Amino acid sequence: MQVLKLVLSCLSFDFIGSSADESADDLCTVQIPTTWRTIFLEPETLDLFFNLYHSLPPLLSQLALSCLVQFASTRRSLFSSPERAKYLGNLIKGVKRILENPQGLSDPGNYHEFCRFLARLKTNYQLGELVLVKEYAEVIGLIANFTITSLQHWEFAPNSVHYLLTLWQRMVASVPFVKSAEPHLLDTYAPEITKAFITSRLESVAIVVRDNLDDPLDDTATVFQQLEQLCTVSRCEYEKTCTLLVQLFDQNAQNYQKLLHSASALPVDVAIQEGRLAWLIYLVGTVVGGRLTYTSTDEHDAMDGELSCRVFQLISLMDARLPRCTNEKIELAILWFLDQFRKTYVGDQLQRTSKVVRPKNDVSRVPEKAWKIVKVYACMSEVLGITDDNHVLETFMTKIVTNLKYWGRCEPVISRTLQFLNDLSVGYILLKKLVKIDAVKFMLKNHTSEHFPFLGISDTYSLNDFRCRTTFYTALTRLLMVDLGEDEDEFENFMLPLTVSFETVLQIFNNNFKQEEVKRMLIGLARDLRGIAFALNTKTSYTMLFDWMYPAYLPVLQRAIERWYGEPACTTPILKLLAELMQNRSQRLNFDVSSPNGILLFREASKMICTYGNQILTLGSLSKDQIYPMKLKGISICYSALKSALCGNYVSFGVFKLYGDSHFDNVLQAFVKMLLSVSHSDLLQYRKLSQSYYPLLECLTQDHMSFITNLEPPVLLYVLTSLSEGLTTLDTVVSSSCCTSLDYMVTYLFKHIAKEGKKPLRCRESMQAGQRLLHFMQQNPDVLQQMMSVLMNTIVFEDCRNQWSVSRPLLGLILLNEKYFNELRASLINSQPLPKQEVLAQCFRNLMEGVEQNLSVKNRDRFTQNLSVFRRDVAEALRSDGHAELCSLDMMS
Repeated sequence: MQVLKLVLSCLSFDFIGSSADESADDLCTVQIPTTWRTIFLEPETLDLFFNLYHSLPPLLSQLALSCLVQFASTRRSLFSSPERAKYLGNLIKGVKRILENPQGLSDPGNYHEFCRFLARLKTNYQLGELVLVKEYAEVIGLIANFTITSLQHWEFAPNSVHYLLTLWQRMVASVPFVKSAEPHLLDTYAPEITKAFITSRLESVAIVVRDNLDDPLDDTATVFQQLEQLCTVSRCEYEKTCTLLVQLFDQNAQNYQKLLHSASALPVDVAIQEGRLAWLIYLVGTVVGGRLTYTSTDEHDAMDGELSCRVFQLISLMDARLPRCTNEKIELAILWFLDQFRKTYVGDQLQRTSKVVRPKNDVSRVPEKAWKIVKVYACMSEVLGITDDNHVLETFMTKIVTNLKYWGRCEPVISRTLQFLNDLSVGYILLKKLVKIDAVKFMLKNHTSEHFPFLGISDTYSLNDFRCRTTFYTALTRLLMVDLGEDEDEFENFMLPLTVSFETVLQIFNNNFKQEEVKRMLIGLARDLRGIAFALNTKTSYTMLFDWMYPAYLPVLQRAIERWYGEPACTTPILKLLAELMQNRSQRLNFDVSSPNGILLFREASKMICTYGNQILTLGSLSKDQIYPMKLKGISICYSALKSALCGNYVSFGVFKLYGDSHFDNVLQAFVKMLLSVSHSDLLQYRKLSQSYYPLLECLTQDHMSFITNLEPPVLLYVLTSLSEGLTTLDTVVSSSCCTSLDYMVTYLFKHIAKEGKKPLRCRESMQAGQRLLHFMQQNPDVLQQMMSVLMNTIVFEDCRNQWSVSRPLLGLILLNEKYFNELRASLINSQPLPKQEVLAQCFRNLMEGVEQNLSVKNRDRFTQNLSVFRRDVAEALRSDGHAELCSLDMMS
């Protein structure tokens, strides 16, 4: 066992420092060192591990298979073409031997590793290479039978099926690129795989319902993943798959209708039939969506129409029974089908993916670009009257409105319906078509809880269910924007339901009663407005929203923050709305020169952030499981909002000091107070907090260094320590922001020292600020030294993914601390064996070659180029004898 574990560790080692994502193991290639090549060329090596698999008990044979998975993933460049073919042949022989003696695969661990092994074969080898293997025809048949058996036993190791479907998906996808004359036989086996998947899923329903087992359909992530893999396989010999699905769909739909009309039908039988229909709808959507992944013909499009027609008929049947009878699984399956049909046949997608061919004898006036659509809708036009994608859009919107009316208490259906609506609302071509539909006009004029119950605030709805309202209003506002222009009356009419709600909130606030009701109402309003604000990407439309909100309603949100600061369910939606309002997306906040709106918006944001920051600090100490939802999440949203304001270029912050306005200073002080209440470990542990704090600090160091230099020494030390710790994080967004912030601070300090002897009177204030920072650095010299050590350690020893960002502050640190840099250089050189010391010394000389004592752009670029060469040369020097010396600059310092 220990030897096998050692071999597996060696084969799994990251030899080139690529830091591959271990979760994506199906894409992995093992970068075997060239010095191991001889061992891999020996056929006895593979034979040894195949023999170990057959000889050892399951616990050990599983490890042998894990090693074989890595052998199958060996980089292609290790072999010449003949050697690679021979190596692949030995792997295929081993597969054949395992499948001919499958007893060991009854163990779930062995079964899983063998499925991984099969998937890796296609990951690393081309179909054209596989078909040339002598045993290919026999082995592909064995693999097909193994896959069919695995699919039929769906309850055994279901997570392993992913690898088998990956194998077949990639095999089928490679068919158009095979140039070999050898038969690939996929046209024989792929339809059998598809049939086995379809029939096994339908047969599983009765077992799941009668034995009360976990329904595979409830695990939507796995279902969607498998269906996306199946869609490619199913389009191979599509006629067979389509014929099977039509037969099964008709049969099950007829049985379902008989049960509905039978007075003696058992609920169990109805549930089984509904489960089978749900699977069939998912499968029809899958094969229709597969058109985008595989070469299709006119006949295939006509088949898609035949299948789709049946689903649309079932939609009409199910909707006619609302609200008396509902089935969540069927509804979710229908939404999957509609989305796949949208991606394939609606809007301009068809013209992008179809090669239009008009028959020679066609003399109709149908435009060429519409000929394919005529093929697709041939059956649908005869049965349902759906002749083109405009009619389909009407069907889509009718279905959406129906779901929003009758499924208000079912969050999964509402959420998926709104996501479908949101996807439809992206794209100008579709929007122009959608706004002409009566159902859309109805939604734009009647978006109230009376027509759409999910917009209600009743206690029967969970506050988490309110999240979908943002998606709803984002899509609705996109539809409104198509013909809105500068029509303020139209906008006011659209906002009327929200106006009524806000007026109700104001009245309740003033009378001080029904507080729980008003809180739920405000949560809904905040989520609605966030969706609206997200969709308004023009200055004109955003100005309409701002004029509607200010000054009447923004103060209401501040009062809510002040009253319910300790309830994240209320504060989070309001703060997220604020953060969205502060986003200057598409320059929408660049108000007219005569407008004070930018300053007014910032003042309101300042009040809200200060209110939240002051109140949240009164909560005291919180437990580990409460600190993020109760405190840190709100702080991170406040930081995001403040960062958007500081970087938005729509506020001149010098105006505040000039006119004695304290809002800017207040919000910066609130930033400091909230920061000091957070530990350094929490700053890096919670990703959303770190990704809002460090970019905000970057904005402050770029444009507001006077604020940084005026910080009290303990606060400034806290900030610099947070920068130092952020430099070492694996999150490149955070580490790059840290590098940029440090660069701004070092550059500021360097320029101050350069000007120190001049001291002109007109710059007295800035000189004093620079002097304060310089004095602090002189009192705490280890701060910058530690950061230089961290950056050098990153460059020399680690996988530096943001080398350019690291290089910018490093030059300034070297120029400010040349003595310490020389000590670091000497420590690194002396830690190496004598033969390497001169090589490393030359690397350091080359690093500073041509670099001057300034921080001009030209000089920085020269240092960045030198650093790239330096990193490469040092890596070669440290690895020249096969291993890297394990030393650390920060330990030496």
